[in-house]
Amino acid sequence: MKKKFLMALYLLGVGVCLNMRTAHAMHIMEGYLPLNYALFWIALSLPFLFVGIKKLSRVMDKQRRVLIILAMTGAYAFVLSALKIPSVTGSSSHPTGMGLVTIFFGPSIAAVIGLIVLLFQALLLAHGGLTTLGANTFSMGIVGPIVTYVIYKYGNKVSKNKHFVIFLAVALGDLLTYVVTSIQLALAHPSEVGGVLASFTKFATVFALTQVPIAIIEGILTVIVMISLESVAKPELDLLGYSLEG
Repeated sequence: MKKKFLMALYLLGVGVCLNMRTAHAMHIMEGYLPLNYALFWIALSLPFLFVGIKKLSRVMDKQRRVLIILAMTGAYAFVLSALKIPSVTGSSSHPTGMGLVTIFFGPSIAAVIGLIVLLFQALLLAHGGLTTLGANTFSMGIVGPIVTYVIYKYGNKVSKNKHFVIFLAVALGDLLTYVVTSIQLALAHPSEVGGVLASFTKFATVFALTQVPIAIIEGILTVIVMISLESVAKPELDLLGYSLEG
């Protein structure tokens, strides 16, 4: 257990060290959304966060043995979503890291973890922003995990290859995160010619050039991490109801 805790701290430290610089990144940056849009995404995220906080409280009260897994998945999300990979726009793309926590704890708790990760990144790394916290939480912490969870649950009913299902769920959850980000940017900054649809097409097309391979890599990496956890943390995974069988 001590080794698992130290691993979580190590991953978190690596993420901070690699990203102690200001950069325009694929979290929507501070001040980029008009106030009315910023408030709208905050309001839309609040019900999901409320449910997630209640579920997280129950886990912390009744399943304390799995808290180390929760800490590790949070550190994993922090590190992956802080890794900024240059994009053709002069900004950057990155993995989300939310697939692991979603598979173990569900989309509601993932929303809370996503909020915490985004808040610390905004404060420590200038990655994202406080005024855009609602929009970034909705795309990365709510929509992405919901997509991942639905595909994971349905996929396990139709396929015996559990690890392929995990790969597919995580990769598509990552991609849908950036579809939502493109919608958010298009709504706030419609094109003078073609309006919201033209703006969405532009954002989505540009992001796809880097985000599609990133989503594939994140899916593969999550499967590798999952296989490792199946070996070293089987008792905790059993408590979470995670079956090693497909």
